[in-house]
Amino acid sequence: MRLIETQEDLLLLEVGGVEADLSDAELDEYFSEALQKALSRVQPGPVALLPPDGTRFHSRAGYLTDIASRILSSWPSGDRLGMVMPALGTHMPMTAAELGRMFPGTPLAKFRGHDWRRDVLTLGRLEADWVEKTAEGAVRFDWPVQVNKALLEEEYSLIVSLGQVVPHEVIGMANHLKNLFVGTGGKEAIDKSHFTGAAYGMERMMGRINTPVRALFDEGYRRFGNLLPPILWVLTVVGSRSESEARRTGKPRGSLAVRGLYVGFGRSCFEKAAELARRVNVDLLDEPIQKAVVYLEPEEFRTTWLGNKAVYRTRMAMADGGELLILAPGLERFGEDPGIDTLIRKHGYRPAAEIRSRVESDQELQGALSAAAHLIHGSSENRFTVRYCPGPGVSRKEIESVGYEWGDLAEALARYDIHNLSLGWNTLPDGERIFFVPNPALGLWAEKRKFLT
Repeated sequence: MRLIETQEDLLLLEVGGVEADLSDAELDEYFSEALQKALSRVQPGPVALLPPDGTRFHSRAGYLTDIASRILSSWPSGDRLGMVMPALGTHMPMTAAELGRMFPGTPLAKFRGHDWRRDVLTLGRLEADWVEKTAEGAVRFDWPVQVNKALLEEEYSLIVSLGQVVPHEVIGMANHLKNLFVGTGGKEAIDKSHFTGAAYGMERMMGRINTPVRALFDEGYRRFGNLLPPILWVLTVVGSRSESEARRTGKPRGSLAVRGLYVGFGRSCFEKAAELARRVNVDLLDEPIQKAVVYLEPEEFRTTWLGNKAVYRTRMAMADGGELLILAPGLERFGEDPGIDTLIRKHGYRPAAEIRSRVESDQELQGALSAAAHLIHGSSENRFTVRYCPGPGVSRKEIESVGYEWGDLAEALARYDIHNLSLGWNTLPDGERIFFVPNPALGLWAEKRKFLT
């Protein structure tokens, strides 16, 4: 662990490495010390916590939020826990049961929801010329810098933004300012930022630290961040335990370990976390995958809006003519809200050129650019087959109507026993060779030659 201060920002905590396996006790000790140092640098007053929602359950941000809640609630001068707002972005609100599962040590009364269509305030706008130049001509529109209005309704002394840095299809590496400008952002900002990423090219960004969408957020914060309270970033890096680590720790192979924890003001904590995530969460393969099997945990993946991480995160690894088999027992619908669900059903997952053509001709899709971006991201670009195996919540007809192949879940689970498969390459008794991904949200898989070019 090191305490580092730079002229540009303040890195309060840097701990971890590729083979690190931070225990709960270590996370508590390190984060508690860093949070108290941060609180000593800001004015007295209530603190707002911005953790991820249940779709990032494995980030360990729930545990860290509980630690922050404990410290703030027992502050010597009185309770400083102002509110806890899960950074939902476009996702469905969390139920009380989901909040209790992810944040068992944080009072439910402190939670406040985020509505990306109604709860936002625009701090300012980036000019269309600036956006076009930054996106290398992929798009041309201005971009609004939006946050949830609750962040400015009370005199918060500090915002604590918590989450995991991991490869991401829209921005390159998730978290940091994405947690603010998407997690608590508004419809226009999310629509335009997502479409910028899709138009620029997902494969050009995933796993990279500096991308056009990241530049939008950085510039928005540089210009208008002074309107917000100071922000403390709390970032984890999480990876799967290897077979040797499993033997050493007594925990299952493929179970999750916290590889790093970074806390600070400014951007350097994100850069360091992203550097580690690049080493931990990006798996570069020497050969393409002919058959991939991806499992979507039912508690985490109930929509293709989220479940299509199975497509996003493996697309650069899939062989032309290959098959991506997605086991989705909890699938209930396509979109996270009724409007987007309707658009997905109307247009389906089509190649980028087709969706961009539809955006030009369909006024409804023009008004929902994040949905258009999602449709592009969820396509195989006609290179390989995507076969969804849903539970009873979605029918074969529905799956096929959006451009995917359908598979029988019971038959697939009987053949591909997820409890006996290991992350990565597996050879079945009959000789079939597959690549298994137990949770696509935790990494990025790419053929080495494609990622490096």
